[in-house]
Amino acid sequence: MQQFLLIAAAHFLALLSPGPDFFLIARTSLASGWRSAGAACLGIALANGVFIVTAFAGVAALQPGSRLFIALQLAGCGYLLYLGLLFIRHAGKSALGVAASPGQAAAARTTWRRAACMGFLSGILNPKNALFYASLAAMLTGPHASVGWKLVYGSWMFSIVLLWDLLIAALIGNPAVLRRFARALPWLERISGGLLIALALGVIAAMWLR
Repeated sequence: MQQFLLIAAAHFLALLSPGPDFFLIARTSLASGWRSAGAACLGIALANGVFIVTAFAGVAALQPGSRLFIALQLAGCGYLLYLGLLFIRHAGKSALGVAASPGQAAAARTTWRRAACMGFLSGILNPKNALFYASLAAMLTGPHASVGWKLVYGSWMFSIVLLWDLLIAALIGNPAVLRRFARALPWLERISGGLLIALALGVIAAMWLR
């Protein structure tokens, strides 16, 4: 139980640090409401689930230094640059808190699917996720390295990622919060976009200097 609490605590503390997933959830929640942000949360959780399964299964192809891992890093940097530019380009163009009418149901479904896809891409193209879950899997020793315990760990981590992200989406998508951030959203989008671009360039620079 002590090992479980240690790994669970390390996993949750990592969730507290803002990253690409957080910025995507926040922007989607502010711009399109918590339902669309919930779709992004589901996509992010599914991407984390992929990394959890591959890490606990001991898939060597996703270990740091492998060709697939390097390709994942480059693709992730490209996606972060895309998200950053998207945030900056559409800063201030989102209509906050607009309820969808019956005639807008198809558009809402399209937005939901698009948010889910963007969430999945954000999670799956983040090379830090692969490294993080591989590190956690390496901490499993003794009885905790059994298939049964790995299922417990994997289910716990997937659930915590999904619930935490949904909580963020719900809090930020609250009508009172929307009204408070209505004027600040353009600048928040620009700042978030700039941070994502800086993160991508930082990763590229670190890869270049190896």
